[in-house]
Amino acid sequence: MSTPKKSRRPLRPPTKPKAEGARGGGPRGNPALRPDAHESALGVVEGRRARPPRAPVPGRPRQPDAVFAEPERLQKVLARIGIGSRREIEEWVVAGRISVNGMPAELGQKIGPGDRVKYNGKLIPLRFTQRSPRVLIYHKPEGEIVSREDPEGRPTVFERLPILRKGRWIAVGRLDFNTSGLLLFTDDGTLANRLMHPRYELEREYAVRLLGQLTDEQLESLKSGIQLEDGPARFTSISDEGGEGANHWYRVTLSEGRNREVRRMFEAVGLTVSRLMRVRYGPVTLPSRLKRGMWMEMPEAEACVLAGLPVPQRRPAGAGEQARKTRLHRTVPRGRSSTG
Repeated sequence: MSTPKKSRRPLRPPTKPKAEGARGGGPRGNPALRPDAHESALGVVEGRRARPPRAPVPGRPRQPDAVFAEPERLQKVLARIGIGSRREIEEWVVAGRISVNGMPAELGQKIGPGDRVKYNGKLIPLRFTQRSPRVLIYHKPEGEIVSREDPEGRPTVFERLPILRKGRWIAVGRLDFNTSGLLLFTDDGTLANRLMHPRYELEREYAVRLLGQLTDEQLESLKSGIQLEDGPARFTSISDEGGEGANHWYRVTLSEGRNREVRRMFEAVGLTVSRLMRVRYGPVTLPSRLKRGMWMEMPEAEACVLAGLPVPQRRPAGAGEQARKTRLHRTVPRGRSSTG
């Protein structure tokens, strides 16, 4: 007669007697009669009590819960996180490169926090809570192109900028290869659109050196408007800054930024621009201590004002911390030696 095998199952602890009413509809047996039944009905996982709200941290603004964010247009959300400009995103949507919840995206489509958006099959981390934009002020030298890549191998302005972990830097407008001066960058597509769109008519101010001097007739023509190949153009103001010899300096402002517009306007009246430098873009002026090839980050409060956003209420920064935030940076273009 064989001996039965010994079971390897662990011994169970003795069971406790069921509470009264477990079978008869008491509070333990019927979930509807439990004192916390209202929590389950509101979405709290059964068996877990709702966590009390966290106490606000003094000096730190409370961030809105992303779950309750209103749906926004796809182009706006993606542009805000620096994926690309609104125009680029619209082109990607038409080309079928963007999907929402596994379906091809549509122009004007609205998305919310629960949607899954992919670009070329890669999931994009969405952000619906408001954050402060970052803005860089760069003093562009002559000999750099405002483009990410150049077939001719010329240095680009993006080679000098700090690397972003998320998103990308967007250039606010352009400057010609031979034009120097103020160039703004931001990681916020909405702010970039606000600064560049013609309807906002932000003034651009330039210091211009001419080979020759304007006559009264030429001056009046440039202020009243001249016809270019792509439409009429005019300076909103022109001031004489003096000069020596054949060169003469002027300070001009205009409310748009078409390709080589300043140079073409002076060429239309028979004068050649020998040097061109942008010194102001809207309310932002090129700092005198920011030399060619250097950049600095705009303080957070100023960047929020520029974007028309409320300034975050944080503890006041000390002198050392403020100096670190506004320090100047001189960098060598990535992938190029300092000697060229």
